Amino acid sequence: MANQYTSTSVRKLVDKYFSLQWCRDNLVVPLYVETSLPMQPGILKIAVANYSYLGTIAEPIKQRLSQSGEQLRCEFVERSQEEIQEILDNASEERFISGDSIEASQFDEDAVLEAIKDTSVNDPEGIKFEFDDDEDENQIEIETADLATEMMESKIQKAAGGVLIYSKKENVSDIHIEPREDSYKIRVRKDGVMQKFMSLPRKPGIQLVACLKNMATMDIAERRASQDGKILRKFEGNRMEFRCSTVPGKHGEKMVLRILNSDASALNLDTLIHIEGVRKDFRKIMNANNGIVIVSGPTGSGKSTTLAAALKEKDKGDTNIVTAEDPIEYDMGGDINQVQVNRAKGQTFAMILRTFLRQDPDVILIGETRDPETAESSMDAAETGHLVFTTLHANSSTSSLTRLLDMEVPKYKLNASVRGVLAQRLLRKVCTGCSIKRPISENEAREFNIRNNTPIMYANTLTAEEKSKRKKENTLCPQCQGAGYKGRIGAYELLLLDRKIQSAISEGKTDREVELIAVNENNMLTLTQYGVELVKDHLTTTSELIRVCKTD
Repeated sequence: MANQYTSTSVRKLVDKYFSLQWCRDNLVVPLYVETSLPMQPGILKIAVANYSYLGTIAEPIKQRLSQSGEQLRCEFVERSQEEIQEILDNASEERFISGDSIEASQFDEDAVLEAIKDTSVNDPEGIKFEFDDDEDENQIEIETADLATEMMESKIQKAAGGVLIYSKKENVSDIHIEPREDSYKIRVRKDGVMQKFMSLPRKPGIQLVACLKNMATMDIAERRASQDGKILRKFEGNRMEFRCSTVPGKHGEKMVLRILNSDASALNLDTLIHIEGVRKDFRKIMNANNGIVIVSGPTGSGKSTTLAAALKEKDKGDTNIVTAEDPIEYDMGGDINQVQVNRAKGQTFAMILRTFLRQDPDVILIGETRDPETAESSMDAAETGHLVFTTLHANSSTSSLTRLLDMEVPKYKLNASVRGVLAQRLLRKVCTGCSIKRPISENEAREFNIRNNTPIMYANTLTAEEKSKRKKENTLCPQCQGAGYKGRIGAYELLLLDRKIQSAISEGKTDREVELIAVNENNMLTLTQYGVELVKDHLTTTSELIRVCKTD
């Protein structure tokens, strides 16, 4: 009968059934497994800080045990909060990686970091790295007959998988692996903001990049030229897709992975567009019989999500909807036919659009209008009775029209075809767990034309030192982990091309002049004005509004 525990054994149990952070948040720690009679399930001894907690945590614990597939009963013992924290602190120093593949419930960034560091001592079998410090760039020579097969069993492969899983679970949008003179830095973009993730020595950093390049079917030996690739995996039954890009830099190869969100279950215009009037007007133009609907904004502003939600809403089985995308981010399902752009084989947006027009479409999505040929083809499609959706990289709805004119689209064609332009941004949502509500300051009230003493939310954003201190005190907000924000919400600016706007375009008025007409005569909400409404509804903050939307 085993009834003793060590830091290593505790760490194994934590990684196997829970996670260090979950145990810290809930003041729970598994101690040891007690063997029982033959053919009887074992007993997992679990320490809790207070028996009164069992009402909320007992059932989640049992679910985690049942998901492991093992026959275990759990028994609880009461230990002080200080003792549990000490046990977890000791266990955290045991950077344990099991021989099995990393599961989400087992993943811990300390364990992944240790797995990466381990490879700096023992290279994966079958892979040889040679460094020439006399050259400006360290070069890797890989000698292996079957790299993919041999790397599957290495710690660096598990570490790479752990980084991808962590990023997916934490709703990260981008992973940046950046070489420095004597190290590698990994940063992630979460809720639109770059954040530090981890740093590691140079050699394992190079190995991690090589491993991810292999997963993306890139040429690992080529480090002097930029490359693009894609990682496709399944996780908890869901598709995981990462768009990968490398570029040679001063200190080595930088790699960026964009995480594509293929979950289309949350695509709903009622959820995305908060203000009913804007949502109603957008539905009006997206349900037109023909014309062009443009969604504009910078990279990462949610354009693809908005268009995917619109097409899913239009897909009622009685229309032929086709899309040309690069990449295909959402699997929209239904009766929507999606086509991937492949420039290497001549499958450009313009070429695919010409093919679509020979296949009896009702609704066409062109993932991006970036050149005069695509713009002209889209206008022609709209004039021949099709409804076309597309995106543009532009800062506002009115500057989107200027972009089309710069692509040599005639003013008469623009006025005849474009139904409306929806410009958008994504603002971080203030955390509901730790945010503070208080009256708006006089300066903010004056700047955003909000009534004095209006109660608004302020984010409780902590510094790295404050986060560390709160974490030790177990007072860190469990929802946002001290970021002050969790999740994002869209801000929209919808320009409808009515006769007043069309006349302004024909007269060659500037972007600002067209915007003033839309605001003063058509009651258009600008991006900033839309954001002010989100502030009033306690969904975001004035500081976030200034960061994302305010340009003057």
